[in-house]
Amino acid sequence: MTTGVRRRMGVEERRQQLIGVALELFSHRSPDDVSIDEIAAAAGISRPLVYHYFPGKLSLYEAALRRAADELALRFVEPREGPLGARLLRVMGRFFDFVDDHGPGFSALMRGGPAVGSSRTNAMIGEVRQAAYEQILTHLGLGLEHIPARMELVVRSWVSLAESTALIWLEGRRIPRGELELQLVHDFAALAAVSAAYDVEMAGILVRILADEPADGPFGELVGRLVSLVPGEAPTEAPTEVAGEVAGEVAGEVAAGMAVGAPAEVAQQR
Repeated sequence: MTTGVRRRMGVEERRQQLIGVALELFSHRSPDDVSIDEIAAAAGISRPLVYHYFPGKLSLYEAALRRAADELALRFVEPREGPLGARLLRVMGRFFDFVDDHGPGFSALMRGGPAVGSSRTNAMIGEVRQAAYEQILTHLGLGLEHIPARMELVVRSWVSLAESTALIWLEGRRIPRGELELQLVHDFAALAAVSAAYDVEMAGILVRILADEPADGPFGELVGRLVSLVPGEAPTEAPTEVAGEVAGEVAGEVAAGMAVGAPAEVAQQR
């Protein structure tokens, strides 16, 4: 990064500039490897002036982390329009945009970086996870009160899975990013489907989700992929047509299971 040009700024403007500069540097290198001297040079000011606005590197790091956390939380905001699978895929696209653009900074945010163990850092990480959790509930058409226990487990597990998947992906990027985004959407569907097999309320939610999903959407594609794995079940029809038929059958069987008392009874009849 080239050395910044010094100009006079107000107190808050200078603070925001330093946060932005630090976040940019942290996006390309671990915060542990970035010195106050580098931050000062990039901002076009002296080292002592940095300390005038922030008492130390840790406080500047936490301020940069705050901005990153706020931006990351916004990546999960999506209008509640269209099928759930397509919405989740767009969310994953924006989530991985952030991960891709701020690799070391994202790792530092999720793992604590220089402030590991800090109560403020832990609180920020918790806020990002909670914001993602609440946004997914919004996509599901659920309020924050009286959330089914298994649904909370599904959503929180999925948010943690997306986080850990991104961290592992950053270490070598061995899987194409687009495939990983789609796989995470499929992971959500799989978690919800397994829970639906154990719980009537979850089964009802799954039926509602599948009813709005097109055969050529992410969830329909997952069904097509699973069908192709069954021995002797290689489809002769177009994959999307098969996926639509199977998804419809699944929804019908789950609904039938609800009618007799529990999804497990469907499994006993098959």
